[in-house]
Amino acid sequence: MKAKQSDSDTNIQELKDLVVKFREERDWNKHFTPKNVATSISIEAAELLELFQWDLLIKEDKKKMADELADVLIFAFHFATVCDIDISDSFKSKLNAAAKKYPTKIFNVSNDGFEEYHKAKAAYRKSKR
Repeated sequence: MKAKQSDSDTNIQELKDLVVKFREERDWNKHFTPKNVATSISIEAAELLELFQWDLLIKEDKKKMADELADVLIFAFHFATVCDIDISDSFKSKLNAAAKKYPTKIFNVSNDGFEEYHKAKAAYRKSKR
């Protein structure tokens, strides 16, 4: 792996390649089924959430948060490679769908209530039938 890099100088394919290389060097491909990797994402996400249990997390724990988030993302990248998912395409497609589901004319600074969210979500689900 290269020296420290930031989000601005690392691309998604590079990250996918890193997890594949890591997995292959250990001969773990046989264990990385979609079910096993999806389970691992959930477990790692729970470990991230655990940091906030009982509101005991303090801002000095940013390293712990970063480590747990990295675990979630690593398994998400494993999932993408195992299932041949293009992350960029999926990300943009889902964000576009969310923009339609939660339009700015309803969700904005002056109108961001809980009730409006549920009304919009119900209307969206009804339109999908």
